[in-house]
Amino acid sequence: MMDVVLVGCGAMSKHWLDAVRQIDGLRIAGLVDLDADRARARAREYDLASAVIGTSLDAVLDQTKPQAVFDVVVPAARREVAISAFAHNCHLLTEKPLADTPDNARAIVGAARSAGRIHAVVQNRRYVANVRRIRRFLDSGAIGAATSIHADFFVAPHFGGFREEMAHVLLLDMAIHTFDAARYMVAGEPAGVYCQEWEPANSWYRQGSSASAVFDLGGGKRFTYAGSWCAAGFRTSWESTWRIVAERGSLVWDGEDGLKAEVVLPVRDGLFDQTQPIVVPPLDPADRIGGHLGIIQDFVHAIEAGAEPETRGADNIRSLAMVFGAIESAETGRRVAISAQEGQ
Repeated sequence: MMDVVLVGCGAMSKHWLDAVRQIDGLRIAGLVDLDADRARARAREYDLASAVIGTSLDAVLDQTKPQAVFDVVVPAARREVAISAFAHNCHLLTEKPLADTPDNARAIVGAARSAGRIHAVVQNRRYVANVRRIRRFLDSGAIGAATSIHADFFVAPHFGGFREEMAHVLLLDMAIHTFDAARYMVAGEPAGVYCQEWEPANSWYRQGSSASAVFDLGGGKRFTYAGSWCAAGFRTSWESTWRIVAERGSLVWDGEDGLKAEVVLPVRDGLFDQTQPIVVPPLDPADRIGGHLGIIQDFVHAIEAGAEPETRGADNIRSLAMVFGAIESAETGRRVAISAQEGQ
């Protein structure tokens, strides 16, 4: 039995606890929140009568001595949670984003390394079936190496609350899902970015609801991102819509079930090379999926096997660096270099 303390009992914690219910051998030993009544309410809701309730993570860890901590707090509190978890010899799984600033991200990853503990991030868009299929298809070489990756994200949610007041709301709150998926699908490593943000007249956000960015993903690959939190009409999937251009063909994905590819034939019809459809194979049994559930299972397996989980912090920090690089570029109006050594 693996004991875990979950810290942060807000709305997002429900996704975690729903997943925990489906994993044998995992027990929530404690619930921590600044509002003890909220933690008690979660304990009642999920029938966790034996869980220790507290407002101090250190105190609950001292009492329960778990193997791992689940961090579902606000990003600004992640560094404090991480230091406490590692000081108690716990492994750590954290909600995205890894941290709220580049310095805090580096500090958390460095602390995990120094403590010799496993640290991973719930970057759950990697655990979407079609993201896995696309990566495997491109790795097969069926249409050659990817050269240009394009993603569009146009959704207009009226959240209310803090999002409508925060700075860089699209880049900081949502774009990392798309950035990480792009990095993963084409095996790219970010080297630089140029980005612009703006606030259109139809926006109900304070700042940064619309953005456009061009990333250098190394090896000649370029990734373009166009997004908006206030584009009403013709809504895209939450997973974005995609076009990946490769050396010998292209792949398009609508972010839902529509996934198709074409390969170039050695025949030209006037100005254009002829193409023909090519099947993108189905999900492989080895591909891990399942959102929060899949990532938590991967994390638990990594602890048991002494392995590194796929969404380990030392890797995920590179996707987060894309976010911070885009924000810096938008603020300064210049291209920003992204270090290939982030997290190492």
